[in-house]
Amino acid sequence: MRNALTSSTGIAEPAPGGAQAVVRALSLLSLVGRGGSEGLGLGQLAQASGLSRPTVRRLLLALGTARMVEQDRQTRRYHLGPEAYLLGSFAEHRHGILTHARPSMQRLARDSGDTVLLTIPQDDHTLCLERVEGDFQIRTHALMRGDRKPAGVGAGALALMAALPPAEAEALRRRVAHLTGDLAPALSQDEAAARQQGYALNPGRIVPGSWGLGVAILWPDGRPAAALSIAAIEDRMRPDRRPELIAALQREARIVEGSLAALDIPPDTKAKRRTE
Repeated sequence: MRNALTSSTGIAEPAPGGAQAVVRALSLLSLVGRGGSEGLGLGQLAQASGLSRPTVRRLLLALGTARMVEQDRQTRRYHLGPEAYLLGSFAEHRHGILTHARPSMQRLARDSGDTVLLTIPQDDHTLCLERVEGDFQIRTHALMRGDRKPAGVGAGALALMAALPPAEAEALRRRVAHLTGDLAPALSQDEAAARQQGYALNPGRIVPGSWGLGVAILWPDGRPAAALSIAAIEDRMRPDRRPELIAALQREARIVEGSLAALDIPPDTKAKRRTE
């Protein structure tokens, strides 16, 4: 179920001057990437981006020339191209947090039976990077892979905001207040509780009956890198069950943080360890 606080697409605000075309092209590239294995057609991209079909076609031609996107000859849908894959593989070791978090997500989904989400910060929003389903038959679909929400909306997003310095979190909360509307006071209280407790609880704020628990994953310098969260129906988030889920989330978050910390090992130390 989608709502006004959730968006899976959207072109960034245009920049002044010649940078506008670059911003639009990169935003369009992001939309193509979120099209998944089915890809997206020209009309879909035009509608999602808010750009005219001729503008989208021109940008796609430029991206195609750079091999960043490609068009399926049969379906006429657009997909990420080989150069996008190559660049992504270069960045995977440093920025591919999903690579480090996926084993933890799989363990959490297996052990809890519920849905496990990985959320990352994106300026004044958060992005659901991945979703792993457990085997419990009744699931919540309040947040899907690729969905973007304003900062602080949802258990994972709350955990990310609570991991920021208080002044920075307050400034961020003010910037997104026009997006959260009547939810803003309750979200502020939820964030304060998350900061004190070390985990975030979303008691069905966005979609009634859809609850979540979230824990932040930190970079070695203490900045929030992502958040692991478990989403389930209200009956699966009873007070007597929460401590077990929170402990599991915190344990797996620490494991992912250990993997991220290893990225800062000096190259000569890494080489030495590989030879030991």
